[in-house]
This record gives sequence, structure tokens and C-alpha cells, in this order.
Amino acid sequence: MGSQSVKPITTNAQRKQFINHLLNDIEALDMMIKSDAFEKGVQRIGAEQELCIVDKYYRPSFNALEILEKINDPHFTTELGLFNVEANLDPLVLKDNCFTQLEKDLSDLIHKAHQAAEDIDYNKIILTGILPTFKRKDLVFENMTPHQRYKVLNDVMKKVRGDDFRMKVRGVDELILDHESILFEACNTSFQVHLQIDLENIVDQYNWSQAIAGPVLSVMTNSPMLLGRELWSETRIALFQQSIDLRNTSQLLREQKARVNFGNNWIKDSILEVFTDDVARYAPLVTADLSGNPIEDLKNGIKPDLKAIGLHNGTLYKWNRVCYGVHENVAHLRIENRYIPSGPSIKDEIANAMFWVGTMLGMPDDCKSIWKRMEFKDAKGNFIKAARTGLDTYFNWFGSGISAKKLIKLVLLPMAHDGLLKANVDLKDIEFYLNIIKERVDKNTTGSKWLVRSSRMLQETVSREEANILLTYHMHKNQQENLPVSKWELAKPLARKDANSSNKVHKVMSTQIFTVHENDSVRLIKNIMLWKDIHHIPVINTNHKIVGIISASDISDMDKFDDYSASQVMQKEIKTAIPDMLIEDAKSLMIEHKIRCLPIVDHNELVGIITKTDLEKINL
Repeated sequence: MGSQSVKPITTNAQRKQFINHLLNDIEALDMMIKSDAFEKGVQRIGAEQELCIVDKYYRPSFNALEILEKINDPHFTTELGLFNVEANLDPLVLKDNCFTQLEKDLSDLIHKAHQAAEDIDYNKIILTGILPTFKRKDLVFENMTPHQRYKVLNDVMKKVRGDDFRMKVRGVDELILDHESILFEACNTSFQVHLQIDLENIVDQYNWSQAIAGPVLSVMTNSPMLLGRELWSETRIALFQQSIDLRNTSQLLREQKARVNFGNNWIKDSILEVFTDDVARYAPLVTADLSGNPIEDLKNGIKPDLKAIGLHNGTLYKWNRVCYGVHENVAHLRIENRYIPSGPSIKDEIANAMFWVGTMLGMPDDCKSIWKRMEFKDAKGNFIKAARTGLDTYFNWFGSGISAKKLIKLVLLPMAHDGLLKANVDLKDIEFYLNIIKERVDKNTTGSKWLVRSSRMLQETVSREEANILLTYHMHKNQQENLPVSKWELAKPLARKDANSSNKVHKVMSTQIFTVHENDSVRLIKNIMLWKDIHHIPVINTNHKIVGIISASDISDMDKFDDYSASQVMQKEIKTAIPDMLIEDAKSLMIEHKIRCLPIVDHNELVGIITKTDLEKINL
């Protein structure tokens, strides 16, 4: 979807024309495979770094376009959300100190982004799989990057879906919500790594990339939360699929695969199977002004761009993706790893890249034709389990059960070490970066574990929203020092002057809210107040919207009216606040209207409550 000039396929003529271009590309690619028309004998690595932008209060900032203009570097480009930018690194030949060079190149680009962001109202750059401070109100259509390709993709996908997108993820907590655009997909921030592969090895190497995906992901997870809920160890996996799932009920019954998926089976004969399977399974959604004929180009000695395949692939999202590229009329194939999250630090990211590349290079000979030794569903199951439970996963590995920690330390790290040595990567680099992976295992610490442990500890003394701000603050601080996550101390509350955040309601509001339905009885309400030692209860309707509030004093003398419903006794004229309201303003609102309780509403959803007692506990 790199093209700015994409347009939706709205007519049969457009669809037919695009499919003809697509089939020509498939035929040309088949010709190239049969004639071995690809670069060989050299391997390169590359990477794409997605970055989050936050404001001086560590909340999402929507200044991507201004920051990109300030950066003024072709390595950078837009992303779907105005709170993201992407940096594309130059490819490096896989040898010597290429990983040290990759870290230097990445550090230089991120430093440039940091400087530009600071100049735009003290914004900051964060490496994170999912930004902890996202709120639902941030993920609306208005915050999508105003480029044609994003709007077209959103409109087309929404039209195919036929109604709002629905997200349902269960972990420690549960998150269920409907959303109107694909912008929830932009919550996912990745560090995508590319590895060039010779044609003769691409089938076995692609299968191997699928087999190792679960174990490799388990030690790299960095996205355990979304909208303050603890979900999967790598929530991006579930979020990405569900945020743009276009399938309706009948398609689910026919087992139509989601456009974000792990894959369907092993590739056995030709890498062309990956592309033909995509064309067979998924209808094209967008087109562009395509011209020329790739088959004629080949006959004239020109390696074609295969733009139709690229455009179609831009609407499909494989966690391991086969990519075709051409540079100076030399074609190559590469595998793109899309499941590695951004962060926790630059050093962690380079270690992740090396661990994956090394494990790819160290593929044992007996893992060629892997379908003879491993069921595809075992590989897929391992991937889903790793996304759910990270370093605590227990894998089915070639028919035997083994823990993630044991598999990584005893099998995959030595395999990666040997594979990198064979590629003539510097031993010093190998030992340095792979040791970062080993330390995570030894200390039972990944980015996800750090976030969860820190969040739980913080919420013992501060609100959930304040905890999310503090998590982001500490991530930024540790990233500035470029410390691997295994060396991070857990996040702690800060003095107000250090936290760089104004005194807002979300710092003190209660997020553990007990509510009653408008048809519930007064007797039930009295008991809930007694059991939970609370004095105010919001009243909601069938749509879960707040319609009133009941205080203990409202029902204290109603012993004879226990069968009354909440709607008969509740205060219907209620005042509400938002999480970003200053505490001083909330206090003034409560004094002015002589109320002791203030519901906190965000994006029309009840998210908290603040009482006079809460205000008395703080020193304004």
C-alpha cells in the first residue's frame, strides 16, 4: 500500500482489469522462478521501525506530519495514525559487524526523530508495541493520516465488512468493543526485519520461519495491554487481526481466512504457492493506475516491479511475509518478519533481529521438507500460545513438550550462534546481542513482563490512567539510556515536578466502579453499598450509558420501599467530568453544584468516579 494513488475497486471492469494485471504478475514471477532469475550468493538484512509520538504529558500526539516535515529525511514516512511515523533503514550485507552497524543506523534515525519531535511542542518518540496511554477517543477517524491510500483502505474495508468492526480479546482482563474505522490497527507498533534468501532455499526457509515463529516471539513480547486492560503477552497479534477483520458470519462458517493470519499450510513445491494462494483466497480491494506488461518486460531483459502483486499484498497481513524486490534491475526474494514488536529499547530490537536471523540461518538439515516432521497446526498453535503467554509458554516442538525458556536456552540460542558464525558475523557482536536474549530468559523478564509487573505495582498507589502515564515516562527514560529491558527497574511513582504531568482527574479517580441498572431494586442497591462500603452508585441503562446516580442518603430512609427501582429514586440531573479535567476544576464543579460524587466519562463511556473523600485525600 505504499502508493499514494490507490483507489477502490467499485466496478466489474476495474476488478477484471486489476485481476488481469495480477495474473500477468503471477505468470511473470513463475517465469522468473523457473529461470532462476534472482540474485544469489549474497544475503542482506533490513528493517522498518515504527515509532509512537507522545506529547509532553506522555499521551498520544497527533503531530506526525509536522514532525516528518521537520525531519526532512527520505528514510521516514507516514503511518496510518497521526500518532506514528516509520523509519526505513538501508539494507546491509549480512556479515562482519552488520548488527552493530544496524544499531548505529537505527540510533541515528531515532535521534533525528527525537530532535524533530522536541521542536514540535516538546513531543517525544517512544518505542512500544502498544502505547499504554491510548484511550478510545484517540482512535477515531479524525486522527487517521489524511492521505488517500489510508482513507481508501478504510472505506473499502468498512464497506466489505458491512458494519462496525468488533474487537473481543480475553486475557487476564477482557476487552470488548465496536469501532468505526481501521485505526485500532494503528495501535500496533512493530520492528519489521527483512532477510534476503536465495531462490533455492526460499521454500525451506519460509517453512522454517513459520516453525520457529512461536518460540522466537515468546522471548520478544512487549504488548501486554490495550486501553489499560491486561490481555495477551503480545496483544498485537489479536488486535491486528480483529481490528481489520472483514469476514461476515457466512464467511466464518465457510472458514474463510482473515486477511491478517499466520498462514494455511506448509509450502512444498514452489514459493509461488504463497502468491497464488493469496490470489485464490482473497478478493482484491484496491487498484491503481497500472501500465505495462511484466511478461514483455522479462522478454526485453527488464526485471518487472510486479506492482499488482505488491498492491494486493498490501491488503493482506502475514506475520511472516515473502517479499519480492528489484534494485538496479536485479531481483531478489526476502522474508519479512512482521511479528516483532517495537521496543523495549534499541539494543533489545537489534538483539531480537539477530536472534531471529541467526535461528533462520541455523536451520538444521533435517528440517528441510519440514512437513515430514511437524504438523503445520503445531507451528500455528505454538505461535498463538506464545502471543498469549510469552515466556511462560509450553510448546509442542517436533512432537515433544518443552518450555519456552528451555527451548530458547538449550536449542535456539546455540543454533542462532552457529548460524551467525557460518555467515561470518563478528563473534563479539554475536555474543553481545545474543546475551541480551539469554539475560531475558535468565531473569524471566521481557518487555511484557516489565509492563505488567510495573503496572500492577503502580496501581497499588495511583489510578490506572496515572499508572499508564508513568509506564510511558519510564519507558522513555530507559530508552534514552538504551538499557536492555532485563536491566530496567520496575516503574515507580514520581514527584509531581518530575512526572511532567499536570494535576488531572485521572490521577485520583477510582476505576473500579460498581454500577446498577435502572431497573434494579433499592434493596439490591442498599446491599451493594453495604458489601462494598461505598456511598455512591452510578445508574446505567440497557446501552450501558450513565443515566443517573444514587447516593446512600437518597435511600437511607426507604426501608418500606425496597421494591422501588433505581430509576424511581436516582438523581437524573448529573454532572460529569472527563479524565483530563484539572482536579481543581473538578473540585470547583462539585462545590458549585453541591455534589459529593462526580462520574468520569470518556468517549461517552463511564470510566471512573471521583468523590469528595478522594479530593480530601490529596493536597491541592
